[in-house]
Amino acid sequence: MRTNRQEASGTQRTPLSRDRVLRAAVALADAIGIDALSMRRLAQELDVVPMALYKHVANKEELLDGMVDAVVGEVDPPATGPDWQPVVRGRILSARRVLLRHPWAARVIESRTAPTPAVLAYLDSMAGIFREGGLSADLTHHVMHAMGSRLLGFSQELFDTSGPSGPPDPALAAHYPHIAELAATAAHDEASTVGGSGTGGGGGCDDQFEFEFALDLLLDGFEGLRRRGWTSSR
Repeated sequence: MRTNRQEASGTQRTPLSRDRVLRAAVALADAIGIDALSMRRLAQELDVVPMALYKHVANKEELLDGMVDAVVGEVDPPATGPDWQPVVRGRILSARRVLLRHPWAARVIESRTAPTPAVLAYLDSMAGIFREGGLSADLTHHVMHAMGSRLLGFSQELFDTSGPSGPPDPALAAHYPHIAELAATAAHDEASTVGGSGTGGGGGCDDQFEFEFALDLLLDGFEGLRRRGWTSSR
């Protein structure tokens, strides 16, 4: 039965839980950025004293671990099908869509000193898809290394390509003509960038196209190795 005070306010405080803390932290990082996230700021968002958070997460690092697991938990489960390539491709692109919703997450995943439980479960599931698709344990081992963070929907670029678009600098073109030629062909979609600043400005490459281009090359290559019965001992 509701108390008179609860009836007067029309609301009842939702009990604090680890799940609620993590969901609030993810939403707050989406809104203000991961660098601005703090235990104090999160406590303000939840309308509790900071010490109340420590009943559910021991410290900021444990909070970040839990946020990673919450984000990875949003990735779609693997589809079913007779061919392993579209199953792997679909799940990786689902992971990428999740990271586009949470642009800070890739950097936090990279900062972890060890894989979190959800990341381990995800990687184990992906390895299982390769094995069920006919790849040997040996080939799957090397595939996982070759894919790296691409399994989770992001990859590290050699340099930042998100600068302003426009004709190449004449001095650059004179000294590095091939780089200038490639830069002139680039088209950029800010919404396709994982882990970017989200400030816009154009320029650079279409990250989504580049990601899928490399992903398809890798998957086709792995399938070719599988068909040839490749092993690392040869």
